[in-house]
Amino acid sequence: MQKAGLSLACGARAWRSVRKASSGMARQDPLANKVALVTASTDGIGFAIARRLARDGAHVVVSSRKQHNVDRAVAALQGEGLSVTGTVCHVGKAEDRERLVATAVNLHGGIDILISNAAVNPFFGNLMDVTEEVWDKLWMDKAREESIKKVMQIRRMGKPDDCAGIVSFLCSEDASYITGETVVVGGGTPSHL
Repeated sequence: MQKAGLSLACGARAWRSVRKASSGMARQDPLANKVALVTASTDGIGFAIARRLARDGAHVVVSSRKQHNVDRAVAALQGEGLSVTGTVCHVGKAEDRERLVATAVNLHGGIDILISNAAVNPFFGNLMDVTEEVWDKLWMDKAREESIKKVMQIRRMGKPDDCAGIVSFLCSEDASYITGETVVVGGGTPSHL
């Protein structure tokens, strides 16, 4: 009977350990002392990624095309006690890209993680068919959103934070044996790669 009790206690401890690991509690600061550079990171997905990398221990350099956006993002993240700096960077300009890299190197001695988050307009198809509305980015109408949700397994639109966790994981040593994979963060939307 004592043997069975010992076995149950060991099993319970093992189960708690598995639950702890799967909830992210097992490893604190998986990106400790890493330097991350994230382009277009003062809003949306880029901001969520920058926040998550910093929360996971990285020193993060954020960037945006406008100084006031950089200032706002840096203040918000530093206000959370995170190690974040920033600089203006329009990724289409060589001098801005050089300044962004130099900022990370001068402040932190190098770059361990590069997240190229800068994007273009959300249009799929022939560029000659782009409407004025697409150039204005109007995909945010309710009818379009509802039709998109119908083909998604999860039945909701994604949020910036939905992308941040997988990015942090792929930047960590936990993903050291992963290479050349396509990870779709799409709420179960059928992929057409």
